[in-house]
Parts: sequence; C-alpha cells; structure tokens
Amino acid sequence: MLPIEQALPELIRELDQHTTVLLQAPPGAGKTTRVPLALKDASWRDGRKILMLEPRRLAARSAAGYMARQLAEKPGQTVGYRTRLDTRIGADTIIEVVTEGILTRLIQGDPLLEDYAAILFDEFHERSLQADLGLALVRETQQVLRPDLRVLVMSATLDTGTLASMLGDAPVVSSEGWAFPVEVYYRPPRTLAGRPPRLLDHVVTVIREALAEQPGSILVFLPGAGEIRKVEQLLRPHLPADTRLAPLYGNLKGDAQDQAIEPAPEGQRKVVLATAIAETSLTIEGVRVVVDAGQARRAVFDPNSGMTRLVTGRVSRAAAEQRRGRAGRIEPGVCLRLWSETEQHSLADYTPPEILEADLAPLALELAQWGARAPDDLEWLDLPPKAHWAQAVDLLQWLDLLNGDGGITDHGRQARQLGIHPRLAHMVLKGRELGYPRTAARLAALFEERDLLGRGAGADLVYRLQALAGYYRAPGLDSNRLDVIRRAAERLLPHRKAEDEDNAMPAGRLLAFAYPDRIGRRRTGDANRYQLSNGRGARLADDDALGSQQWIVAADLDGQAREAQVFLAAATDRTTLEADLAAHILTTEEALWDDRRGTVVARRVTRLGALVLAEQSLPDPGPEQIQQGLLNAVRQKGIGSLPWNEAARQWQARVQQMRRLEPEQWPDVSDEGLLVLLDQWLAPFLAGVRNWKGLQQLPIVNALQSLLSWDQQQRLSRVLPTTLAIPTGQHLRLDYTAENGPVLAAKLQALFGWRETPRLADGRIPVVIHLLSPAQRPLAVTADLKNFWTQVYPEVRKEMRGRYPKHPWPEDPLTAEAKMGTKKSGR
Repeated sequence: MLPIEQALPELIRELDQHTTVLLQAPPGAGKTTRVPLALKDASWRDGRKILMLEPRRLAARSAAGYMARQLAEKPGQTVGYRTRLDTRIGADTIIEVVTEGILTRLIQGDPLLEDYAAILFDEFHERSLQADLGLALVRETQQVLRPDLRVLVMSATLDTGTLASMLGDAPVVSSEGWAFPVEVYYRPPRTLAGRPPRLLDHVVTVIREALAEQPGSILVFLPGAGEIRKVEQLLRPHLPADTRLAPLYGNLKGDAQDQAIEPAPEGQRKVVLATAIAETSLTIEGVRVVVDAGQARRAVFDPNSGMTRLVTGRVSRAAAEQRRGRAGRIEPGVCLRLWSETEQHSLADYTPPEILEADLAPLALELAQWGARAPDDLEWLDLPPKAHWAQAVDLLQWLDLLNGDGGITDHGRQARQLGIHPRLAHMVLKGRELGYPRTAARLAALFEERDLLGRGAGADLVYRLQALAGYYRAPGLDSNRLDVIRRAAERLLPHRKAEDEDNAMPAGRLLAFAYPDRIGRRRTGDANRYQLSNGRGARLADDDALGSQQWIVAADLDGQAREAQVFLAAATDRTTLEADLAAHILTTEEALWDDRRGTVVARRVTRLGALVLAEQSLPDPGPEQIQQGLLNAVRQKGIGSLPWNEAARQWQARVQQMRRLEPEQWPDVSDEGLLVLLDQWLAPFLAGVRNWKGLQQLPIVNALQSLLSWDQQQRLSRVLPTTLAIPTGQHLRLDYTAENGPVLAAKLQALFGWRETPRLADGRIPVVIHLLSPAQRPLAVTADLKNFWTQVYPEVRKEMRGRYPKHPWPEDPLTAEAKMGTKKSGR
C-alpha cells in the first residue's frame, strides 16, 4: 500500500469542508496517481471534471497512463491527458492531466472554469512560472467568480506555512514518507596526481561499482542531454550482458522515454541516465539505486541583455531529497551522492522559483489579456522582479503587442492565441502578412522544440528550414524529431494546403521581427564577430560560414555578458532592415563627451537600437546639449569623477542606512543608484556650466539633497544626526561610512558615566563606539557599552593605568566625571 493511502480519508474530509487545501507528501508517496482517483466520486464534483497540472509532457502522459491502467482502461476514457502536441480526451473523461500552460489557455478562454470542479497543482514545489501564474489566476477566479471551485496544491518539499498563509490559512494535510528506507552514501571524487577526475569519468566509475555491488536497476541524475550522451558513450563498452542502458530527457522520442520508464525484461536490469525530468511525478520501474551527480541546469534570464543563459550549478537540498526518493519505491534502496557530506550542508534549501529568474514576456502578455496592468494586481507567492517585468513590457510594446499604457492590443490578442513565446508569435503574424507563413511557422517550431541539427551543423537556420522542407538530408537526422517539428509548424499555419510552399525562405528577415534586439553588424575587419542592436557583442564559431555575412540576426546565444556565442542565426541585409523596422529606427541629436579633446561634441545620429546606421557632426552645441554631454561624461567616467567631499559621502551613507530600514520611502543613493538618477539630481545644477572644470566647482551636497523632500531632509537630520553629544558636553562627528557604521570614535575617559549604548533611527541602529587611549590609539570596539564597563574595562584599566598615569582610570567608570584631558587639567 502506498503511503498516501493513509492520508486520503483526511484529505477527502478537508476538501468536503474547505475549497482550498494543501497536501504535503514526500517523493514516492503516490500522490500523483492516487489522489485524482480518490476524488473522482466526491459529491462536490457534481458532474464536473478534475483537472491536474503536471510540469512536463512526459509526466502528464505517464500519470494519465498509469491511472487509466488502474481502471483497466486506456487514456482518453475516464482518465485523459492534454499537452501542446498530443491529446487523449474523450466524452466520458472525468480526470484530465495537463501540462501547466494548458490551464492558462483554459482559464483565459473561460474564467469561470465551468467544466471543472477542482484544479490540482501537482509537484508545486518545482515552482515553475506557469504553475505560479496558474495558481494566481485560479485564486482570483475562486475568490471572485467560483467560490465552490476546489483548489488542491500538492507538494513534496515546500514551505507549506508560507503557502498556506497566502491561500487564506488553508488546511495542510501531510502524508508519510517513502514506502521503504533509502541509505545515503557520499562518494566525492578522489584527487589523483594533484587533480580530481572529471565529473563524468567519476560518474561512470561509480555506476560500474554500483552494478558490481548492488542489485536492481540504477537511476543516474545528470544535468543535461549532452552529459547523458557522453556518459552513455563512456559506459556502454563496460556494461554487463544483462544490463540495458536507457537515456531519459525531454527531447527524446516518446517510445524511448517509455522504454526508460518501463520495467526491465525478466532477468535483466537497466541503467537510466536522466535529467531532472525524473525527479518528480514519474515512477521508473525497478529502480533501487540512485546515483546523483549533484548538478542541475536551469535557465536564468538577464533583463539587461534580454537574453537567457543556461546555468549549470549544484542542486538544492530539496532537489537532492527528491532524487533520493526515487530509490525507495519498491524496496529498500541506496542513494550515492557524488559530493561530500560537508558540501551537503552548504547546499541551498530550495531551487529558486522560476518566476524570479525567467523571461517574463509571456507572463506579461497573459496578465494583459487577463486585464492586469501590473503584477501586483494579482496575489503571488513571489512577486515578479521589477527589472524583469520592465524589460518584458518594453519588449511587448516594441513588438506592438501592448499599447503605451500596458494594455493588450488586437495584435497582442492574436499573438497570444498562438500559444508560443510572444517574440515568435509576432514573427509568425508578420510572416503571414508578408506572404511567408510556412517559413515563419517552421522557424517558430524550430525554436519551440530546440535545434534540429545540433551545433555541429553550423549556426545558419536556412539548413534547418531546408531539412523541414525536405530539400536537405543531414547525416543522423532524427526523423521522429523532424515529424514533431513539422506537426508543430502545421499547427501555426493559417488555413493552407499541406503541399503549399513559400516562394522563398527569408529566415533573417523574419527573425528580425522576433529578435530586433539581436540584429548584428559585423565588426570592421573582424570576421565572425558582431555588435548587436542591444549593445552587446556576439561571435560565431571561427569556422562558421555565416561569419562572412555583414548583417545577421542572432536568435540563439549563450547569454554571456561580454561576448555571447551565437548558436543559431540567419543572414539579412541593411536595406531589408531599414524597410521592415523603419518605425524603430530613430534619428536624434545628441551630445557626447570627447575625453581626448576635453569637451562636449554634438552629432545627429540614426540608430537601430545600439547600432549606429548614420551620423553627422553638428555645429557648436547649445546649453541643453552641453548639459547632456556633461551628464554622459559622468556616466562614462563614473560617479566617483564628481567633486565628492567627506560631507557628501557621509550624507550618502546616512541615506543608504535609512533605505535599508525603510526601502520604499528612501531613494537608492548608492553609486549605481545615483548614476540611474543622474538626470533627476545633477542636471538641474548644470545650468551655466560649460565644461568639466566648471562641473568640479559644483556644490555636490546641495545637488544630492535635491533627491529628498524637505520633510525627509528634516527627518534625516533628526534620526541620523551628523554629530552626537557625549558626557563632556562636546559634539563628536559620527562616521556613517565606516564598516558597521555609524561609528563614534572617542577617548575612553570622555565617556565615563555613559551607561547605555546610544541608538539612532528611533532606536533601530546602535552606535558602534571606538574607545581610544589618551594617545588616540584604539583600545576597544563595542556596540554594548554596558557590557564593556562591567566585563572589559577592568582589564583595560589594569593594563593602561601604568602606561598613562596622568589620566584618570577610576574603579567605577559609571560614577566618574567624564574628561578629555589629564587629572590636573580638568578638561
């Protein structure tokens, strides 16, 4: 009996009494396949369906197939599934298992979700972007339109307290852990001849040892398909005759995925080489040993460049526990972790939620369709980052999918209906307008399904289009993947005959609509290296023939900050770009700082993004151009080039202290923040300034204070004063720029009688006191003056009274008179 069985009666009771419930069940408990079936006969269902979300297509198909077999049926009867490219739903289907994006399309089409009695979020701990969006939309539907709608959030490893609070203090039902115990052994690589072995070599060594020492099948976790192929190549010659090798990753053929999941034939066992796809939801039959390489690959978006890069890093503790649970499904198991026990303690608790690291353009478009202009119009477990959101809105407005107010346009509604990334949807619609619908659809399908030919075929997308059209046969071409991409492309076509072909395949022209920020012009005299319209650099592989082209559109890059490696691109030309993107080519007059000449120069510039298409020098710049040129000079030279003084740096540190305490009420005046706000605080003080010498005469404190309102300036002076009165009656300067500041440096004798540490900012910040000897040398540092007098001062007195006999060293410093001078001076 699966562990979840014991929790099912309580779960059913809670869903009878509450509309929102959390279920926490560790890996292997059986929640994915037992819970939907247990809710099938609930009275609140009232003839409606149960919808369960899965994070991956393979998991959706596998879970539906397993539940159908429990009912002695096939998928499409009582239990069905729906993914982007495959549907098995019938008239009698009660339980629908769908990938997470399907829910978004369903609820946008019918906010009431009239066909459904319950929405089940499986494996919610993975915190995919689509799951977070789906939960936010479903919660609003539940609260505003369908108070009877049941919402069940199921998770293996998650802070259920935080989630329950967000869901209105929803009850939490917990299930027991794995059906069988799993022993964990740490097997870090051993250093040989001064260097550790390569990770994949170590993986192969541990697999071979496990095959020799442990019975049963083995599940190996690796970061990606590339590593799987390399381990497969290294391991295959050493496999015993009774052992089968089965890779498992997202782009694998369906029948190959099924072979990895199914039990090994009688008398044999298998080694499954898998990505994180096997962490959750799937039950891989016969596995009792897990080998975990301890790495995972995830996509991280950079809002500055608009590019996403794949990052390989250590797994979180939660993910490691998920992987461990795969070994205890059918009998006691073993988990071999290829890192040390010390490293285990340094792992992050959880993998960052995707919403904090992802490209938010699809999310922003969905929210605009929903009627939300900003993310905080909905309730989130984690609010989308502001920088990511701003970049997404800027992109969607560039693509004419959103209007200037952030509302969705008719073009945006059409693009959203295609169910692909907004960039690609815009390209598909433009392709239809220009008479290249099939080429645009094929390009979009290629990017949705990843590269068809692999990096060895070069970057030119034309070869991929020719392969899809049947004009080009690449060696080793995967016919199954070819069919998948063709079907995906057909889905994006308007009503056309299958045999119709476009009269040309202008890949570069179409890609420029999708990636206007990645148009590249070859650098002068440097083949294969390009400047992109987003301001970044990029390069093709040295032997790539596409590098001879003057203009390209770089659609797939590795996202490196300085110079990205281009994986997929297509050639274009300036004439086409100027015609198609005329609305985005801007001519402006600008002033620049010429450091060589030490002056401001003006010019008229025509640009496509950061690419200068034409420029013309202008006569002597006017006052406004000089002002802008000086601001650009500061940006070029850095904020430190301004005439800073001690008062200005202290002001900056004081405001930053208040920002840390009250982030929403105070501006960011760090060096980086001041550069962003340069036009706001420095520009008004540049009236009449004509050169760099004049800029150096500016009263910088006055300029900086313009960032604060009068009330803020008064409050800053009151709660974080520049000086502090000490027991002698003097006012000593506070140093807010010192480490762990604010710091007060004073002679020890001057603080006699001061019992408590002074605190600033309404008591929230203690002053760190540097106690000095009569010779102004440090004696002690404390933020707890009371403790210093009782615990430390007696030792200081014993050591110092002989060295400085003319200065007072009373036994009781709390009742002694504070002095700055010697005993006789009385000062």
